[in-house]
Amino acid sequence: MVKLSAVIITFNEEEHLEKCLRSLLDVADEIIVVDSFSTDNTRSICEKYDVNFIEQPFLGYKEQKNFAVEKATYDHILSLDGDEALSEELIRSILKLKENWDKKGYYVNRRNNYAGYWVRHSHWYPDRKLRLFIKGEGEWKGINPHDSYKLRKSHKAGWIRGDILHWIYRDFTEHNQKVDKFSSISARAYYDMGKRSSIWKIFFRPSWAFFKAYFLKLGFLDGLYGWVICLQAYNNTFLKYLKLYELQQKHQGNDRP
Repeated sequence: MVKLSAVIITFNEEEHLEKCLRSLLDVADEIIVVDSFSTDNTRSICEKYDVNFIEQPFLGYKEQKNFAVEKATYDHILSLDGDEALSEELIRSILKLKENWDKKGYYVNRRNNYAGYWVRHSHWYPDRKLRLFIKGEGEWKGINPHDSYKLRKSHKAGWIRGDILHWIYRDFTEHNQKVDKFSSISARAYYDMGKRSSIWKIFFRPSWAFFKAYFLKLGFLDGLYGWVICLQAYNNTFLKYLKLYELQQKHQGNDRP
């Protein structure tokens, strides 16, 4: 049976962290928490469990997660956020996997809880994530804050049953606040990568994001919550390209062609 390191990055995660840690007790041989100097009870919650607690200034989402992986003792990794936990079915699947781990990585479905409602459709479910992998066979990549773990191109991933349970937003207000924050992070990341916005992108990309989530991904089946989620997908994409356009205007003299 393989030994499994669970790695978690945190910042002020007291609301859901204990659920996360409890769900790992039967599957993880080591739990590592890399914390960005939380000001709430995150550390004291970790002290109740057998956790290797490491404080590290925030490097960026993907950078912080790669840092956490490097701190793991074992080569087989389970990566979670502090507002995520394993379902009972996923716990059973991981225990079986530890007896016969034959892929470089495994995808898991993630189920998001939005203001108390477990979302079943749109781009929020099954929300497939590669969270079980072998150290050194890939890395966290992507555009912050929408990072994802990528295996080397030569590797094929498997999939196991069960859900990662994710408490994403406690209410509509928090969703609005996060959309504003994350769209700013994305716009800056796009700009630094040389990506550029345009009037056409500001108009078309948000409309396509809504259409895909609401109609193609069946977001309408989630009722009011589905409507809000898909509308915020529009809003997030709109703000990202609008803020990117604003960055271009501010740096027009020094902007790359």
